Amino acid sequence: MIATESELSQLTLGLEEDIFIEASIEASFAALLEQMGPSNEMGDGTPMPMVLEAVPGGRWFRDLGDDNGHNWATVQAIRRPDLLELSGPLFMSYPVCNNVQYRLAAEGDGTRLTLRHNALGLITEDHRQGVREGWRSLLQKVRSRAQSPAVH
Repeated sequence: MIATESELSQLTLGLEEDIFIEASIEASFAALLEQMGPSNEMGDGTPMPMVLEAVPGGRWFRDLGDDNGHNWATVQAIRRPDLLELSGPLFMSYPVCNNVQYRLAAEGDGTRLTLRHNALGLITEDHRQGVREGWRSLLQKVRSRAQSPAVH
């Protein structure tokens, strides 16, 4: 049996966002790692303790302390300072596979950061609706961090 286009669209998610950062590619990549790891926070600014082991096969997980937490992804590929790729369930606690790519490219005096998120599985409607806003919030925070005078 071959799935229809409608059936496939219910099982997939795909989005792409990009943002221009007025900072070097190195500062932008460092800001991305910091924001995804120890400085991670929810859209409303509530701290969300995350650990990002920025090596191939490294974990990206929510650390709740006392060996409790949630595995979000594994570092599938990292090539400093222009690529970070993750694969895993992310914030979805159901049968799903996500691939998230952050690609950075020097552009003039700044950096273009492009995020691609593709998923396959039983994706709930609330996650389907909220994921774009969540990634946009993270990208804005990366930009603010990279452009901060403290970084330069």
